[in-house]
Amino acid sequence: MCGIAGFADFHRNTSLETLKEMTDSMVLRGPDDAGYEVYDAPGVDLGFGQRRLSILDLSPLGHQPMHFGEYVVNFNGEIYNFKEIRKELEEKGYSFTSWSDTEVILKGYDCWGLDVLQKFIGMFAIALFDKKKQQLILIRDRAGVKPLYYFWHNEILLFGSELKALYRHPAFEKNIDTNSLALFLQFSYIPAPHSIFRNTYKLLPGHHLTLDLRNRTMEIKKYWDVFDSYNEPKLDLSDQEAIEETDRLLKSAYEYRMVSDVPVGLFLSGGYDSSSVAAILQTGRTEKLKTFTIGFHENEFNEAPEAKKIAEYLGTDHTEWYLGAKEAAGVLGSLPEIYDEPFADNSTVPTVLVSKLARQKVKVALSADGGDEIFGGYNKFNQAERFTSQLPTAVQSMISGTMSLINPDIIPYFNRQYNFTTRYEKMRLIWKSHDPVQAVKYISQYITEKEVRSFLGKDFERYPTFFEDAGRLDKHDGVVNRLLAVDYKTFLVDNNLVKVDRATMSVSLEGREPMLDQRVIEFVSRLPSSLKIRHGVNKWLLKQVVHKYIPKELMERPKRPFIAPLMVWFRDDLKEQLRYYLSEKCLSVSGVFAPGPIIKLREDYLAGRKVNYQKLWQVVMFQLWYDRWIQKL
Repeated sequence: MCGIAGFADFHRNTSLETLKEMTDSMVLRGPDDAGYEVYDAPGVDLGFGQRRLSILDLSPLGHQPMHFGEYVVNFNGEIYNFKEIRKELEEKGYSFTSWSDTEVILKGYDCWGLDVLQKFIGMFAIALFDKKKQQLILIRDRAGVKPLYYFWHNEILLFGSELKALYRHPAFEKNIDTNSLALFLQFSYIPAPHSIFRNTYKLLPGHHLTLDLRNRTMEIKKYWDVFDSYNEPKLDLSDQEAIEETDRLLKSAYEYRMVSDVPVGLFLSGGYDSSSVAAILQTGRTEKLKTFTIGFHENEFNEAPEAKKIAEYLGTDHTEWYLGAKEAAGVLGSLPEIYDEPFADNSTVPTVLVSKLARQKVKVALSADGGDEIFGGYNKFNQAERFTSQLPTAVQSMISGTMSLINPDIIPYFNRQYNFTTRYEKMRLIWKSHDPVQAVKYISQYITEKEVRSFLGKDFERYPTFFEDAGRLDKHDGVVNRLLAVDYKTFLVDNNLVKVDRATMSVSLEGREPMLDQRVIEFVSRLPSSLKIRHGVNKWLLKQVVHKYIPKELMERPKRPFIAPLMVWFRDDLKEQLRYYLSEKCLSVSGVFAPGPIIKLREDYLAGRKVNYQKLWQVVMFQLWYDRWIQKL
């Protein structure tokens, strides 16, 4: 695990010192070692920099950039099955000097070219310099666990694990893309491949980018796509066969994520996802698995007691930490440093703090992201199907058309209900679309497009996202599988995985995602929707697996989201921060907002009216980011 950075400069103006600054901006991603190299290729200078967090082969033999023959590699991540691939290469005559997965990547590429990607089980962002072909190749893992940004403009390519690496290059242009800002305001994250800046992108999961250094052309190709798995014919299995195969695949995936030369632990919320990881890994182990939980004093947000019960039942070595507004305020100022692109998931604070808690005892932590997207955990899936099927499409169109003629703010009684105007607009759009995928899109938006226009004081271009790409999905068995496929490529990648990667790396902790082994999704995606949501029961299949290890009565309880009680704290302990960052003076600095509607929303919220605090939180997080990375850098 580490952070990588680099460049291809056809002007040949980038120094080794600049490369060091780019790389060392991510020192927390890799405090154990550093490597910086600049290569003089025909017509271009290339730079590879790496900060290393030593997890496998702790010796200097794992140092990067690593060379073999005509190839150089810069690598962030883990190839969990590297030993099997290494054995296959040894049988073909290759020899090895280290026990690192980096060396396996190099020699695997020498043997199979980019086809070696099909062999990898892991998480990775890779930069590879092929001197023979005069190509720079950037690669991102299938699910997008590891980030990779790039900037391509005026014959210079910059890349890095985080945006802060690109900030350090003098050629980087920090021109805010208003259309990406609109996406952020809607969803609380910016969907790939877009970023907050123009000419700056996220490499899509399951893709590789090739820059031909001879003719200065770039090509991006897909090597894996979860949509392809969902489009495969559905498997004809009994319930028991599906349960047993899912259990087997999860065991294999989880055990692979325990491969490490340093201590490993697990984030435990007490829900089905993290409990499945803890239960399967603790079963049969004599050594106690280390588990970590964050709790809150506000009972409606607190999952810690349930997590503790699960830990006691399984016999793990459990640690918990209860948070209050004081701890949250301490983290608030550091969030823009950690999340160097605007990001407003409402569980960043506890995720950063549980990472800090775990780092006191382990160097690797398993996080059970993906369970909701793979097995059907979110209520939005049920809502989207219900909203678009309970009425005939003609009736939906008629109601939507009528709603467009009525201002919801003047409707008695309802206009005093929680977040009514936004929910009214969402339902109007859902009934206008008749499409469950679009319904999930609207349900997922905290701020509607109409509200975004008022916040920005102008219109914006609607960038396409994977919500608009769902037409590529076959309609095998209803809508649930299509909804899961889209969520896998949107919310999972650009919200959940971003949240965990940056939070863990901020304390030099390697975060691993055992549920995102491609073998799991490639199997479960071919199962019918009824195995995921059955008779209104979400995650039916995963629950059957977990009940083999943990009694049902210990697991069954209302689902609670892992979020901080910001709605409580912002009206009390954090009120002054809210007023300051959402003041007319602060809102006017960036020049991107029309302050009036935001200030009105702030005052309505502080007056106790039923306003969704998340809308304010998203603007606050942009303000904090702008102050740190645009004004002060």
